[in-house]
Amino acid sequence: MPVTPEEDRRLRQIAKELRLTVVDVMAWAGGAHIGGSLSCLDLLTALYFKYLKIDPERPDWEERDRFILSKGHAAAGYIPVLSKRGYFPHDLLKTFNHFGSPFAMHPDSNKVVGCDVSAGSLGHGLPIAFGMGLGFKYQGRDNKVVCLMGDGESCEGSIWEAAMAIAHYKLTNVIPIVDRNGLMIDGTTEQVMALEPFADKWRAFGFDPVEIDGHDFVQIGGALDKAWAAKDRPVVIIARTVKGKGVDFMENQIPYHYAAGDSVLCARAKESIERAYKEVG
Repeated sequence: MPVTPEEDRRLRQIAKELRLTVVDVMAWAGGAHIGGSLSCLDLLTALYFKYLKIDPERPDWEERDRFILSKGHAAAGYIPVLSKRGYFPHDLLKTFNHFGSPFAMHPDSNKVVGCDVSAGSLGHGLPIAFGMGLGFKYQGRDNKVVCLMGDGESCEGSIWEAAMAIAHYKLTNVIPIVDRNGLMIDGTTEQVMALEPFADKWRAFGFDPVEIDGHDFVQIGGALDKAWAAKDRPVVIIARTVKGKGVDFMENQIPYHYAAGDSVLCARAKESIERAYKEVG
């Protein structure tokens, strides 16, 4: 169902609260991959608070949809989403990346309640999604498998092998989403390994690409509705995003791929988030 004006306001409020929490996590952990965590946060918010069929009271429920964070370094954004959705208490986030914590810089499905797949080695998420989707198809089940990838990892050959297989088997139950913020750890994607024409590449591999503003919940909802309803060709969502979104001095800045923040920097970041959401209403 399309995102209504009321849902749009609700989702934006959730995203604001999550952005503030991500800044806290960066401080509690002594550092985090904050830029890419903030760029994909609206996508995660839409998925976990409207679209995914999940039940935090039954994290191993067989009928649940599956989610794979292929860009595992964005755990500082993903783990707070799971917490807010009810998988574990908020206070546990204060242990992020501490000794003995279930939360590290990349999510571990053996330790993090609600996490379906361990991540860290880039390029692995979509091949795993393919395997899950093919299994569900053979079992006659209607579970969806959503895989959120970074654009930096999209130069990996394993991504395109999986894409070819997903299209070949017509796995419309597998929904790849690319967080297209344009930046990698050491430069722009187009400088390091050019991806454009990106949508045309996916189209050539048998997908129906949908390009959206990855911070607009109405557009996110429209793309997810199309992907959920696909019957003949799998849909890939290419979400144009801003690295560091919501924190003005981090936006589109490569040095904030990973950053540590003292109390002064974190206070500045939170003030920026408050301003950003006041401006959008």
